[in-house]
Amino acid sequence: MSESDLFKLYADRVLALAADIPLTDPIDAPSHEATARAPLCGSNIAVALRLEDGKITAFSQRVHACALGQASASIFAAQVIGRTEKEVQALRDALAAMLQGGPVPGAPFADYEVLQAARDYPNRHASILLAPDATLKALRGAG
Repeated sequence: MSESDLFKLYADRVLALAADIPLTDPIDAPSHEATARAPLCGSNIAVALRLEDGKITAFSQRVHACALGQASASIFAAQVIGRTEKEVQALRDALAAMLQGGPVPGAPFADYEVLQAARDYPNRHASILLAPDATLKALRGAG
């Protein structure tokens, strides 16, 4: 596969993820809420969630971001239910490391591999990190 074919494959996957973001409907009676903004590009996200026994049991997000931020929010939301704050923090750390050249986050967040090409665009890193950042902010009551 040529480099241009590989780029098109990843671009198509990013756009497909961005077009189909899960968990965007509001939830009833959230226990935690927060917003986060990426200052360089203006992307932002608002999250609402319910936490029971230390695990996220309901989640909603309102995403206004570039395609990379939208794709990240899509990947995140597909796996967030049942996660703990510790797991969200581990994902956030692994994702930030990946953007600096490290390995792709492990299961269940391995789909982030589609965003490896964003390593070369540091002005988009904050947008990619918005979903876990806002979720951590909500979990820590700083929303």
